[in-house]
Amino acid sequence: MADSGVRAAEDTSVAGRAVSGADLRTDIPHSARVYDYIIGGKENFPADRAAADATIADWPNLPTSMRTNRRFMARQARVLATEYGFRQFLDIGTGLPTPPNLHEVVQEVAPQARVVYVDNDPIVLVHARALLSSSAEGRTSYLDADFANPKSIIEAPQLLETLDLGQPVAVSLIAIVHFIVDDDVVRDLIGQIMRPLVSGSILALSTCTADSAPEEVHRGVAAYNASGIPLVARDKARVERLFDGLELIDPGVVLVNRWHPDEIAAATDDAHVHMYGGIARKP
Repeated sequence: MADSGVRAAEDTSVAGRAVSGADLRTDIPHSARVYDYIIGGKENFPADRAAADATIADWPNLPTSMRTNRRFMARQARVLATEYGFRQFLDIGTGLPTPPNLHEVVQEVAPQARVVYVDNDPIVLVHARALLSSSAEGRTSYLDADFANPKSIIEAPQLLETLDLGQPVAVSLIAIVHFIVDDDVVRDLIGQIMRPLVSGSILALSTCTADSAPEEVHRGVAAYNASGIPLVARDKARVERLFDGLELIDPGVVLVNRWHPDEIAAATDDAHVHMYGGIARKP
């Protein structure tokens, strides 16, 4: 098996060539770049900033909610690595790199951990180098693929070279399924990802809700939709049904600040958090 550092350099060069002539459509707001701007990143453009500012005007607690969700991503990954012993992770809908990235969290616990990142956004591919800085003992790879085509993910050579599908895999769908408004479509896509994985594999998911602040979130969702980015807010029952066929793990589906909270999460007002999260095991 190739050395992870060499492999990372190879993957990065491929990524660079793949996007050298890509049209990043910087004149149109994009969810990944809007997110990047709201949490304080620099990989965004005027159209993204305008859309974000218009949304925040109606959704003032969105930055707090997004940052809280990012911390949930890190906590659930750390819990899976420390308490459940996971060493294989598949992160779909990665978005722009924002420290701590998932591989940094899990390889701090287990340097041998392996991570496959998946996104289909050319601008994320441009920045894939930051996602390929694996520990020497572990490995990370980046797959340019679409969640809407699960077969292209599960059967991809990059995934099969990095992960052993004969062993449990922890799949992350963090802040992605709220961009797909049809619940049946989301459940079907999740099923196509999880069915090829062995028993004991995990799905970690977070998605937008209006339960904690209905008026504010509904205004914000309308602003997102007006900017051309589809977004849906689901209530708790709808989010729980996205885990159909899987066994939810304690504490079930909760606001992300209430999932195994650290000091920062515990101090965050529920009314400022507009994301449900949970993890579930494949029987």
